[in-house]
Amino acid sequence: MRTDSFVLRHIGPRQNDVDAMIKNIGINSLDELINQTIPDDIRLQKPLNLPEALNESEFVTHIKGLAAKNKQFDTYIGLGYHATITPAVIQRNIFENPSWYTSYTPYQAEISQGRLEALLNYQTMIGDLTGFELVNSSLLDEGTSASEAMTMLFGNRSRTQKKVNANTFFVSDDILPQTADILKTRATPLNIELVFGNHETFEFTENVFGAIVQYPAKNGVVNDYTDFITKAHENDSKVIVAADLLSLTLLKSPAEMGADVAVGTTQRFGIPLGYGGPHAGYFATSDTYKRSMPGRIIGVTVDADENRALRMALQTREQHIKREKATSNICTAQVLLAVMAGMYGVYHGPNGLKYIAAKIHNLTKILDENLKKIGLIQENKTYFDTLKIKVSNIEKVIKLSEENEINFLIIDDSTIGISINETTTLNHIISIVTVLANAESKLFAFDTKSEKQVIPNELLRTSTYMQHDVFNSYHSETEMMRYIKKLERKDISLTDSMISLGSCTMKLNAASEMLPLSYGSWNNIHPFVPIEQAQGYQELFKGLEASLNEITGFYATSLQPNSGAQGEYAGLMVIRAYHKSRGDSHRNICLIPSSAHGTNPASAVMAGMKVVVTKTSENGNIDVEDLREKAELHKDNLAALMVTYPSTHGVFESEIKEITQIIHSNGGQVYMDGANMNAQVGLTNPATIGADVCHLNLHKTFAIPHGGGGPGVGPICVVEHLAEFLPSNPVIKTGGENAITAISSAPWGSALVDIISYAYIKMLGAEGLTQATKIAILNANYLKSELEKHYPILYAGEKGRAAHEMIVDFRQFKEKGIEVVDVAKRLMDYGFHAPTLSFPVAGTLMIEPTESENKAELDRFISAMVSIKEEIDNFDAEDSVLKNAPHTQAMITADDWTHSYSRQKAAFPLEYIKENKYWPTVRRVNDAYGDRNLICSCNPIEDYM
Repeated sequence: MRTDSFVLRHIGPRQNDVDAMIKNIGINSLDELINQTIPDDIRLQKPLNLPEALNESEFVTHIKGLAAKNKQFDTYIGLGYHATITPAVIQRNIFENPSWYTSYTPYQAEISQGRLEALLNYQTMIGDLTGFELVNSSLLDEGTSASEAMTMLFGNRSRTQKKVNANTFFVSDDILPQTADILKTRATPLNIELVFGNHETFEFTENVFGAIVQYPAKNGVVNDYTDFITKAHENDSKVIVAADLLSLTLLKSPAEMGADVAVGTTQRFGIPLGYGGPHAGYFATSDTYKRSMPGRIIGVTVDADENRALRMALQTREQHIKREKATSNICTAQVLLAVMAGMYGVYHGPNGLKYIAAKIHNLTKILDENLKKIGLIQENKTYFDTLKIKVSNIEKVIKLSEENEINFLIIDDSTIGISINETTTLNHIISIVTVLANAESKLFAFDTKSEKQVIPNELLRTSTYMQHDVFNSYHSETEMMRYIKKLERKDISLTDSMISLGSCTMKLNAASEMLPLSYGSWNNIHPFVPIEQAQGYQELFKGLEASLNEITGFYATSLQPNSGAQGEYAGLMVIRAYHKSRGDSHRNICLIPSSAHGTNPASAVMAGMKVVVTKTSENGNIDVEDLREKAELHKDNLAALMVTYPSTHGVFESEIKEITQIIHSNGGQVYMDGANMNAQVGLTNPATIGADVCHLNLHKTFAIPHGGGGPGVGPICVVEHLAEFLPSNPVIKTGGENAITAISSAPWGSALVDIISYAYIKMLGAEGLTQATKIAILNANYLKSELEKHYPILYAGEKGRAAHEMIVDFRQFKEKGIEVVDVAKRLMDYGFHAPTLSFPVAGTLMIEPTESENKAELDRFISAMVSIKEEIDNFDAEDSVLKNAPHTQAMITADDWTHSYSRQKAAFPLEYIKENKYWPTVRRVNDAYGDRNLICSCNPIEDYM
C-alpha cells in the first residue's frame, strides 16, 4: 500500500472491497457501473485539467508556504471584526475535535443532546445580553442577520401598513458598510425602499415599516436610541438594533431601550477572525415573532418518560413545508461557531465577560487621553472601544503605521478609526500613540490611567445577565474540559459511525485538511486589511476558484456566499441582474420541479421571482412535456429554471440536455443546485448539461465538515456572460465589472474554511477526485443491491442504477401502524444516525453512503436495516421494540423491565454493537409538547409549567 497516497486515505473501500461489491452488484467493472449510471451524452471526454496531486506531507509544506505570505499586523480596523482569544480548552476540545465538527444538524434530537445543550447555552447567553426572550441558534453573519430581520418585519407589517403598502425602511448612516450593502441586495427584489440618514433627524411617516441602527455606531459613538424607538413605535414602525455583543456587558441592552429585534455577530466571543469567517450571527427578538423568526430555535421539551429533553422547535426545515411561502431560505446555521461562542460565555461567565469588556474600554480611554495630550481631536464623546480621530497628515499616518505593522481604519483623508480588542495590551496602546505622535511630530509623556467616565449613566447596564448555573460553574480548565466531554458523549458524529444522509454527503474531513485552520497566519487576518497583507489567502482563492471552474466547466467563481441557500440566492440574483442588463427586467418566472429542495422556491421568492412548479413523472424524473408547456406559456417572462442534478431522487435524468435547451429557447437561464455534485466531479459537469450557474456545497462535496449544522460554504460558478455580475463588497473590491451588491458580510465569505476544500482538491488531484465520485456511486449501488432484497427502492436510472443516493420506501408498513420515524429512532439503538427522513418523499429514507465508507461499515448498516425489517415483520402493536426506540441506558438498567422483548433485543440486537455501543441519552422526544410550551433558554422547565 502506498502510505503517501491521500486518495487511499480518503476513499474507504480497499481494492478487494471494490471487487467484492462489483461482483455483488452483478457487473464486470467499476467503469461498467458508471456507464450504466451516467448518460453517455453528458460524460466528460477528457480528464480534469488540475495540478498533480500532493501527498499529505507535501501539502503541509505547501500550505505553510502560502501562510507565510499573509502578514499578521496589529489590526484596529473594527467594522464588526476584532482580534480575539480562543481559550485553549475550547480550541482543543471543540474547534479541533471531530466529535464536534463532524456531527450533523440535530434533526434527530435523541442522538444530539450534547450539541443541543451547547446551543441552548448560546441562546440563553444571547437572550440575557440583548434582553430578549426569543433567540435562534445562529445565522450566517451580522449582515445577513440584519437583512433577515428587515424581511421578517416587512412580512409582519400591520394590516394598516399593508393596506397603504408601507414599504420604506430607514437605515442609519452609522450602520456597518457591509450590512448596508446586504440590506440593499435583499431590499431591491422585494420592492423595499431603503432611506439612509441620521436617526436624530429622521421623521417617520405612515410609509415607514421599520428601521435599523448600530450600537455602538460604526465609528464608535454610543447613542441612546430610546427616544428614537419611542418615535418609531408611535408610528407603528419597528426597530432593529445591530449591537456589539461584548459591549452589552457594560451598556444598556437593546430590549431595555424598547427595540423589537437585536442582531449582530458573536465573533468577539473567542472566534478567530479567519479573514472574515465563519462566524455565528445572532438574532434575538420578542415572543411575538416566534412563528416567523428565521433559522432554528432550540427548545426544551420532554421525552417518553417525561424527562427533560432538547430538540429543534417550530421552524425546523420550514422551507420543505412552506416552500415558496417560507419566510426565509435559511437552511444552514453556524452551529460549530455558535457552540464555541456559547462555550466562551460558559468558560468566562458573566464576571469574566465584564472583565474583558472593561479592560478593552479602559485601554480605549487611556488611548483617548494620550491622543489628546499630543493635540489630536477625538470626535466620539461617548464610546465603548472605538475612537474617531482627526489627523493632520493621513499619508504619513499610513506610512508609519505600515512600517510598524499596524492597521488603522482609514475613514477619509483626514480621519482614522481605532478599535481596541481583547488581545490589546498597554504596550500596544503605547505603540499606537508613538506612531501617531511621530506622524504629528509631537513629543509625549505617556499616561497609564484614565479616570473619566465616557458612557453616560443612563446608558450603563444595571440589569443582571447570565445568572444560570451553567455560566457560573465551569471556570477552571479541568471543569470546563469535563463539561465539554460530557456533552460530546451525548452526540453521534462521524467518529462513531457512518452518517448516510441523502443529499448531505457526510464524508471524511481529513485531519490534514483541518490542521491549517489553527495556524495564526490563517485565522488571525482581518477581512478588511489591505490585499497585499493577505497574499497567501489571495493565492489560495485563485487556486480554488480555478479548480472549481475546471470541475464545473464554468468561467468564473464567487466564493462569497457562505451557505448553500446563500449560493442559491446569489445565483438567482446574478441571473436577475443579467436579465435587467438586457432590458428584460420583466423576466421574473422561475420554473422549479416539484421534487426540488425546499430552499429552491424560498430563494426564488427572495430574489423577486414568481415560482411556477413543474410536475414530476411517475418514475421521479422531471415531466419534460409539462416543463416545455410551462416554459412556452411563460416564454415572455421566463427568468430561470432551478434544477438539481442528479435529481433529488438520486437519478441522472437522461433528458437533462433537452430540459436545459427548452429553457434557453424560451429566454431563460438554467440554475443547477449543486447539492448532488458528489456524483458529478470528474465524470460530468454543470456546463456540459447546459446550466448557466450552479452553487456548490463545499460542506458536502468538497469536505468542509458539517459542524453540527454549519459552517457551510456555497460558492457560485457561472458561464462567461454572467461573470460580470458576481457579487461585490463595499470595503474590499470583489466581483465582476457590473457586480451585484453584497450577499454576505465578508468579501470572500467564510474564507478560513475554504482552506479545507482547497486541500481536498490539492491532495486528491484530478484522478483522485474522479475516483472518489466513482466509489460514491459504487457504494450507493452496493447498498441498493442489498437493501432492495428487503425494501422497495423508489427510483432508479434507466438501467436500474442509483446515482450517489437512493430512496427507500417504508409507506407500505403504515397499515401495520409503523411509521418511518420508528425506523429512524430504532437505527439509533444500532449505533447509526438515520438517513434523511421523509424527504423528498414522505414516508421514506434517502440514503447516501459517500466514498469514505468501507465495505465493512456498509455491511454493518445493511445488517441493521435487515434486522429492522425482521422487527417490522414481527411487529407487536401492543409492545414494540420499534415504537419504544430509542432505548436509553437508564431504561435498560432499570430494576423493572415490563416489555415483551428482552433487554438484549432492545440494546444489543446485533453482535457488532457490543464492541462499541452508543447510548442515546433521552428516549423519544415529544415534539408537540415542546411546540406548545416554547422554552428556548436555560430556565428550569418547572418555571414554565
